Amino acid sequence: MHMISVLNDLLAAPAPDGDGGPHSIAQVIANITGWVMGIIAVVATMFLVIGGLRYMAAGGDPAQVEQAKGNVKSALIGYALAVLAPVVLQVLQGILGG
Repeated sequence: MHMISVLNDLLAAPAPDGDGGPHSIAQVIANITGWVMGIIAVVATMFLVIGGLRYMAAGGDPAQVEQAKGNVKSALIGYALAVLAPVVLQVLQGILGG
């Protein structure tokens, strides 16, 4: 229910210029991009912390060390996605003519 409320706020909130109208599509996409980047960064940070804790607690067990390395790799992929998200959206916007 909370996500619907957030999307409603993104779509129906007055534009920053104060005219009382809804946001433009570009503003909505920018808002959603910010939210998505934040969520991806939080999840990636969780994977990094879990991977670090697993690595410290592995005690030399090769299976645990591999799981920890997998978590760290997932975190790095998540950070890369968070950084590249605006770039990908700009490219798509350029292709679609937005």
